[in-house]
Amino acid sequence: MSRLVVIFGILLFFLPRYTVAQDSLRVTSPNGHLTFKFSIQPGGVPSYEISYNDQPVIMPSRLGLLNNPNGNPNAPNWNEKFTVVKTSVRRVDTSWKPVYGERDEIPDRYHELTLTLQDTVKVNGREKGEMQLIVRAYDEGIAFRYFFPESTRTQIIEIGQEATHFRLPPDTRFYATDHAQGSYTLTEPEGWKKRAELPLTAQLGNNLWTSILHAGATDFPRMRLEVREGELVSTLFGETLGTSPWGTPWRVVMVAEEPTQLLENNYLILNLNAPNKIKDTSWIRPGRVMREVTLSTAGARKLVDFAVGQNLDFIHFDAGWYGHEYEVASDASRVSVDPKRNPVNDLDLQAIIRYAKEKGKGVILYVNHRALENQLDSIFPLYQRWGVAGVKFGFVHTGSHYWTAWMHEAVKKAARYHLMVDIHDEYMPTGFTRTYPNLMTQEGVRGNEEFPDATHNTVLPFTRFLAGPADYTYCFNEPRLKNTKAHQLALSIINYSPWQYLYWYGKPETYPNRQEIELWKYLPTTWNETQVPTGVPGEYVTVARRNKNEWYVGSVTNNDARKTTVSFAFLPKGKKYTADIYEDDGQGSIRKTTKSVQATDQLDFDLLPRGGVAVRVRE
Repeated sequence: MSRLVVIFGILLFFLPRYTVAQDSLRVTSPNGHLTFKFSIQPGGVPSYEISYNDQPVIMPSRLGLLNNPNGNPNAPNWNEKFTVVKTSVRRVDTSWKPVYGERDEIPDRYHELTLTLQDTVKVNGREKGEMQLIVRAYDEGIAFRYFFPESTRTQIIEIGQEATHFRLPPDTRFYATDHAQGSYTLTEPEGWKKRAELPLTAQLGNNLWTSILHAGATDFPRMRLEVREGELVSTLFGETLGTSPWGTPWRVVMVAEEPTQLLENNYLILNLNAPNKIKDTSWIRPGRVMREVTLSTAGARKLVDFAVGQNLDFIHFDAGWYGHEYEVASDASRVSVDPKRNPVNDLDLQAIIRYAKEKGKGVILYVNHRALENQLDSIFPLYQRWGVAGVKFGFVHTGSHYWTAWMHEAVKKAARYHLMVDIHDEYMPTGFTRTYPNLMTQEGVRGNEEFPDATHNTVLPFTRFLAGPADYTYCFNEPRLKNTKAHQLALSIINYSPWQYLYWYGKPETYPNRQEIELWKYLPTTWNETQVPTGVPGEYVTVARRNKNEWYVGSVTNNDARKTTVSFAFLPKGKKYTADIYEDDGQGSIRKTTKSVQATDQLDFDLLPRGGVAVRVRE
């Protein structure tokens, strides 16, 4: 017996330092459909793969982080020579209620696997510390992030690039754009030569749908994807530096059998952000907005009156109210209208804010990034004293670690002074509105003021709107529009934004036919329930949303005419409702009809090229 003990001890001496069972290196979603599998490849290279019902979604792909190439040459890489030293698992099954959103309750259900990795090679005679890969398997998708637990060996973590790969199955095509406000291209991987913005949505060769996104990107460089040797590879906007405990944003792979499920499940991004940190949210108000274009007292008073008649919630003063937005001398703490906008300079902003408040309306002010950067700490408390409801950030810097952190700190500061925020231009959301719901919306989209065609609009729900709300800036009566008026009405239901800028161009007198815009008098901007009955990117989409006891349905086609059917199966059975239907009359205007409908009914529509239909269903 003693010889056996000695032999067993010798064997232990020659075994690897750590032994981890292979079945502990995978995690499966609660419904059992999605599986994330981790492995260590030759050379200690960390790798992963994702499957859905044993069908590949992400084929074996590398993981890791690279050190700062322009910094400390001794900074270690975190992408090879690893061994797994520990694993742990936990299960979460809960839900939470947002302050506002596309649904009034959000499920948060996942299985989590934490893999602790140790480099097998010492640096300067010392082990360089541990890195963890934290993986969450949801029914809606897989999310993972790199994390460095607190350790004296990771006091300085220099990251120059990320080495996360996404190898998609053969015969995959995806929708890509090279910037947040760009048009989308349907392409095969080898046909894409630029860096792709997230979300990137793909139809796999096995007919599954996936979208690659990121979540919780508030203190880290922006990530995009480029194609290298047929694989999608992460690329960071710039370098970054951290101190443990510290982690990257979540890398997310949503998976669905139908593209409509991607949009229905877009709450996954919110789940990967911290809960609401604003205790009193009574001052946060979603609503409908119109821009004031005259920058004059008389024009603003007319707009407030129009807002009363059309049931708008806010009026917005855009660039020019405090001078030319790009001139250093322009001071966002005082009214001094750019003479190119209004040479008379007769805007009494204080009087308009008081007048709007008397009528139950709020005022939003635009501030360019130059003034924000120079005056942030002084203008926010000032605007609160003025009675301003919110601020629209203009032409902000995005991408780098510094400006990403600055942006989210600015939103936090706005919350201190009860100011809501709309961030314009290239900023792309990653779910921060859950943590600070005073961030109402953001642009990061090729919206109506850039006059995209209808095909573009059928792609957005399955790409950009997976990341969060977008300020689409509707231009209803603008002659340059390519799409029909009913198409725009329908988009205001399809495109979610707690602040809906429904009238971007024009003045109250630009809308003499109030019947055409009747729907917008009633349209909510937040919802208790959202369903996506039908849709294919680039072809058509139908979205149904409920606010209290009313339902709104929007359906649009691409540049082609199309027959579409709207089913009312979402209604409670055995009860009749009234459907107000707004569709194109073929003469460039809106035709309204009213019908009685119930859950067993469906209506057929012939949509014009670039057309649509909007339906309000009421008791």
